[in-house]
Amino acid sequence: MTLETKKSVFVELGKFLSQFSEEENTRNESVLGNDLFFEDFIKLILLSQSHNGWYTPEQVYFAIKSWADALTEENISKWLSQYATDFTQDNKTEKNVALILAGNIPLVGFHDFLSVLITGNKALVKTSSNDQHLLPFLAKYLVFVDESLKDKITFVEGKLENFDTVIATGSNNTARYFEYYFKDKPSIIRKNRNSAAVLNGKETHEELEALGEDIFRYFGLGCRNVSKLFVPKGYSFDAFFQAIFKYQDVIHYEKYANNYDYNKAVFLMSNFKLLDNGFLTLKEDPSYASPISSVFYEFYENIDELQARLDADAEQIQCIVSNDLIQNSIPFGQTQNPQLWDYADNVDTITFLLTTK
Repeated sequence: MTLETKKSVFVELGKFLSQFSEEENTRNESVLGNDLFFEDFIKLILLSQSHNGWYTPEQVYFAIKSWADALTEENISKWLSQYATDFTQDNKTEKNVALILAGNIPLVGFHDFLSVLITGNKALVKTSSNDQHLLPFLAKYLVFVDESLKDKITFVEGKLENFDTVIATGSNNTARYFEYYFKDKPSIIRKNRNSAAVLNGKETHEELEALGEDIFRYFGLGCRNVSKLFVPKGYSFDAFFQAIFKYQDVIHYEKYANNYDYNKAVFLMSNFKLLDNGFLTLKEDPSYASPISSVFYEFYENIDELQARLDADAEQIQCIVSNDLIQNSIPFGQTQNPQLWDYADNVDTITFLLTTK
């Protein structure tokens, strides 16, 4: 199976996914497999919240659109063009790659799944109990498009066996277990990370509104969600609160509201000083990992000193949002729209899969 064939299969998946949106599901008769998959996928999207209460149709549709936008011929070609290693022919050292996936946001493990298959390896997939349906459905579609993938994809319910390498995602606690259990295998072990935003008080209303997207998308459950703000000393949060008011409806979602009530109560009982707008609390705290419905903040005096601090804390940070204040930061509103070449934890999965023996 050549690289071009592999690319074409995922481009076809992108075309399939592009038919679905929260506003309207629009069937394109030129897309392969619609008779078998179109209606069933809509049903699965609508059922996802019954499988995982955080997977509302709005959030699942957003994840689907993100992958539809990513899986174009142009994007896939640009992504893979940077690798000098030639893997256009069948991989003579085909590996069985164990994938232990998270389930905090819909399809969070799809990039690892894609990377394993595009490099000509076999995927042994252990899904999270929180996300057991979406990826297997898309795998069935891929096998429909190219039946040779049937022997490349295995979903494992019990113990993982007969694997050569591992890519595992979990909490800091589970990472310690993974590191011990897989100590004799080449591996990528991902731990907890959080994202931060750096403000200087000159942001426009539109930029702060976009920052709200970085905070509230997926209810703040993703590692790319902003959970920490760095603001200059004396910063007023009035403009920030005005800009994020458009996200007020999040409090009407019961699971989010329960977290808001609980975490706010815990903070208040501990006599912490809070800023609160009725659906989000802000707490001054040096940590990066804030609980759901809360964002931590910290004051800074010098941007260069802050840059040094962020560099030192790099292993705790997934991405940084700013208006070009910090090196390699991304624009407001873009944390949940990573490109194919934006690797989790800055670990190049393709290079790992191509070079690991």
